[in-house]
Amino acid sequence: MKSFILDIKRNKGLYIILIPVILWFIIFAYLPMFGLIMAFEDYTPKGGFLGSKMVGFKHFMDFFNSVYFGRLLRNTFLISFYNLIFGFPAPIIFALLLNEVSNKVFKKTIQTVSYLPYFISLVIVCGLVADFTASDGPITELIVSLGGKRQNYLGQAKYFRTIYVLSDMWQGIGFSSIIYLAALAGIDQELYEAAQLDGAGHIQRLIHITLPGLSTTIITLLILRMGTMLAVGYEKIILLYSSNTLKTADVISSYVYRKGLEEFNYGYSAAVGLFNSVINMALLIISNKLSRKFTETSLF
Repeated sequence: MKSFILDIKRNKGLYIILIPVILWFIIFAYLPMFGLIMAFEDYTPKGGFLGSKMVGFKHFMDFFNSVYFGRLLRNTFLISFYNLIFGFPAPIIFALLLNEVSNKVFKKTIQTVSYLPYFISLVIVCGLVADFTASDGPITELIVSLGGKRQNYLGQAKYFRTIYVLSDMWQGIGFSSIIYLAALAGIDQELYEAAQLDGAGHIQRLIHITLPGLSTTIITLLILRMGTMLAVGYEKIILLYSSNTLKTADVISSYVYRKGLEEFNYGYSAAVGLFNSVINMALLIISNKLSRKFTETSLF
């Protein structure tokens, strides 16, 4: 305790800067946890947190026995899994390719263009996706020119996950590559020069210098991604799905949205959301433990 007080005195300025961050977490991350009590209540705004009837695990059991449980879990997992398999490596590959570009003007132009989709409003992005995949949209026209069928692809359940994942990759590949480009910039350039003198080619330098230099960053971000494995955001889902695609598009977060904000079943939606968070926390702990066991990198 004495050493901590002494550290505060030595680094007073840094601790002052940290105060807004701590307050933000307390106000927006920890205090709202009190609301989890709704998951065990038949919550009503009139009764409030302390005045509503306690029902224990009733909402959880209703969800587990619901006809939607299997579909929601499957859709959420599959969309997250496809995003992990295809979306997670995409910015790494993009950063590696961009790192090989020597023309600074061309490199900065590509970076700027790739960053732009991330800052476009999600409503606009979903509108573009809907227009491009409509029966007369440019993507559909391209598919037809290649021998495909003319149809509204976003309205077809079997294509929803593909469209969702590809649009996610397009929107986030540039922005997500920033951290990898920063990690690449931190690799000692003398290692490349020494390897080149020893006759190592591009592939050999990539395998023996670049990827090991990125490994800590990749593993850390992978652990964090595993902690959000079932956290598919409802905003984009509800902007893209329709009654025709519910069987492949409906996920846990969109179900929580409908139950909580459309049907006003606050207790039930809180229980479903809590279940989702517990699974994500378990995945984070497991992936971190495995990473600590097989590599030298872990979050805690």
